Amino acid sequence: MNPVIAQGLLDVDFGLFFWVLITFLLFLFLLSKFAWRPILSALGDREKAIKESLAAAQKARDEAEEIANENAKTLKEAELLTQRLRKEAQEEAEALRVDRMEKARAESEKLLEQARSTIEQEKKQALIELRQEVSRLAVEAASRILDEEIDEKRHKKLIDRYIREIE
Repeated sequence: MNPVIAQGLLDVDFGLFFWVLITFLLFLFLLSKFAWRPILSALGDREKAIKESLAAAQKARDEAEEIANENAKTLKEAELLTQRLRKEAQEEAEALRVDRMEKARAESEKLLEQARSTIEQEKKQALIELRQEVSRLAVEAASRILDEEIDEKRHKKLIDRYIREIE
């Protein structure tokens, strides 16, 4: 039988152990000399990049919160401005309405005063015309009376008749 095959799995071969140990130590030496520093450097760079990304994300989040707060503040100011403008517009509309009402009232009073004045002038004119007519009638009546010399009774009937004619 072959001696390698006859050995068990748990049997220790010191020659093989020695060469595996030497190879392992050589591997560690080469790894530490050529690969360990670049790997650690790459891990450090990656860690640094991750920290910077986290810091940038935190900064961006803080900026976003600040912008959101500013937007909320601006929105609140805009709402207050809108309310103030609406209130001013309502006040202006009310003032304009009151002003127009006053102007309309003044205009109606002016027209009413003009109408009263016109009526008063027409009344005076009518009185003047009435006086002229009465004077004319009185003169006519007097001339008739003088033409017909009549007694007092007849004179009274004549005047009453002329007065009825005037009405």
